[in-house]
Amino acid sequence: MKAEITVKENYEFRRIYRKGKSVVTPYLVLYCQKNRQGKTRLGVTVSTKLGKAVIRNRVRRRLREIWRLHLPEMQQGWDIVLVARNRCVEGSYQKMDKAYLRALNEAGLLKENA
Repeated sequence: MKAEITVKENYEFRRIYRKGKSVVTPYLVLYCQKNRQGKTRLGVTVSTKLGKAVIRNRVRRRLREIWRLHLPEMQQGWDIVLVARNRCVEGSYQKMDKAYLRALNEAGLLKENA
């Protein structure tokens, strides 16, 4: 993933957590906030409570891929932070995908809702 489309800095994560809108699903929590860059950026958080590095990286890769595949369906110009929950470790990719789409729909980030 290119550096320009990721949320990396701690102050950016804190800003999105504090001022952004949140949507909770059984598999993930989505935080979103409008940005001024015109590009949608992604940040992923996976706690060490979910497992060792191999497991956390697998969850991270799945979430980034789900985001990448649904990017054309989303409104542009948003900062999104995805926080993985315990069910992501054992859950299937399809269930994570459905949870992500439901969260996007609730947050009003799909283009059909515009």
